[in-house]
Amino acid sequence: MSDKSKYMNPSPHRYCVIMADGSGSPKQLRVTYDRFREVIPAGQILLVTLSPFAQQARLLLPDLPEQNLLIEPFARKTAPCMAYAAYTLLQRDPEAMMVATPWDLVIRDESLFAHTVEEAFDYVQEHDVLMTLGIVPKNPDVNFGYIQVREGRNAHLMTGPLQVKTFTEKPSLELAEVFVRTGEFFWNSGIFIWKAATIMAEMEKYLPEVTELFRGWQEHIGETAWLERAYAECPKVSLDYGVMERTARAWLYPARFGWADIDRL
Repeated sequence: MSDKSKYMNPSPHRYCVIMADGSGSPKQLRVTYDRFREVIPAGQILLVTLSPFAQQARLLLPDLPEQNLLIEPFARKTAPCMAYAAYTLLQRDPEAMMVATPWDLVIRDESLFAHTVEEAFDYVQEHDVLMTLGIVPKNPDVNFGYIQVREGRNAHLMTGPLQVKTFTEKPSLELAEVFVRTGEFFWNSGIFIWKAATIMAEMEKYLPEVTELFRGWQEHIGETAWLERAYAECPKVSLDYGVMERTARAWLYPARFGWADIDRL
């Protein structure tokens, strides 16, 4: 890929955080990295991964700046991962915004994907919300989480940000059929967009058992021994369960690009 990425609205404050546990196909990491280079400048993409996958990640992404490879000492799910990434960005750039994504998603219609991310970023830039890209469901599927919005029936036909009402993790087929029929529910893509300061304010409110362990991040976030001590005591908790299902700042941006979890293919 050329150094001239096709991102439409380059910003010094927009970043991408790729969360990679190394459990899937390594080649998918490069695909995901290249996808976000169409939206985010290359030097503003960070990878958070575990030590066993770090060497392979360096080989797959030789152009990733060394300081943008964040190595977790232990697997603690997505909330501690986000604390590490967000505090790192805040240390570098107090105005940082990010799109946070799993490394193992399959996206079809890359152009529509880039446009959707750009529009969601534009909204987040002006509002202190926690945005999820919500996939308009094509059929009832019991393998995905669902997000209900407050706008009511046929919200799936709307454009622009919608306010989140409820989260439901992997419903029964009967319930999934109701969800899809109402048009109020979207698949949870696992892709988030927010200001680093906003997500950390909400994590400090709802997950102090995580954020308290990162006390002193302003001086110590890059120190291995300090990070190992923080992670050693950190609970395993997901962003969805720990923050998104509890915050009043949860919003959803409707997404109509093709999407799948690679584990389902």
